[in-house]
Amino acid sequence: MRAEVKKYIVLGMLFIFPLVVYLFFASGINNFARLPILTENVPEISHWATLNGSTNQFDGMISIVGFWGSDLELRKGDAFNLNQKIYKRFYQFDDFQFVMAVEVGLEDNVKQILAELQTGSATDLSKWKFIFGTKEQIEDLFKGFQTDITLNENASTATVFIIDRARKLRGRDDDEEVGTLYGYNTSSVAEINKKMTDDVKVILAEYRLALKKNNSNRAK
Repeated sequence: MRAEVKKYIVLGMLFIFPLVVYLFFASGINNFARLPILTENVPEISHWATLNGSTNQFDGMISIVGFWGSDLELRKGDAFNLNQKIYKRFYQFDDFQFVMAVEVGLEDNVKQILAELQTGSATDLSKWKFIFGTKEQIEDLFKGFQTDITLNENASTATVFIIDRARKLRGRDDDEEVGTLYGYNTSSVAEINKKMTDDVKVILAEYRLALKKNNSNRAK
């Protein structure tokens, strides 16, 4: 008798446990922690000059956006940090890109940075995108982000930002150190590891869940 009871308990666990796990994760879809929206309607970049003549845009893309201005030598270390810690980890996600705003006339310098990033690596760097404009154009784009960060005299900053597919700037509104965190200091490996990596995971997971939900609705 006891053997039969044990058998039914085991069978019950085998059938019930997966159901409980499924319900747990299914209910988590609605309660999933989303990355807060800090700025709406970030300016589009489809009219900007690019490295290869193609059109870049924020619409429909998850973008890591930086402002290098004319400080390319200063930003080489930041580029390496980003490439190692963020790009290589997430570049295979669909519709994910890096976009760096650089002062026009520095196209050859950008090519040199890309060549240095590619050295000793088999990673596809095609999702590193660059847009070129005057110092004033870069400053105007930056103002559209509406952050508490400032550019230096060369229209440059070590901070990068997350822009979602709907051209909304995402970040933290309850950061334990600064309160509202608009962007991430790429000169700090600790900040990239501690904060930026987690937030990129959140924004990508958010869209994965949305995609699964849309596919599920279409199948019904």
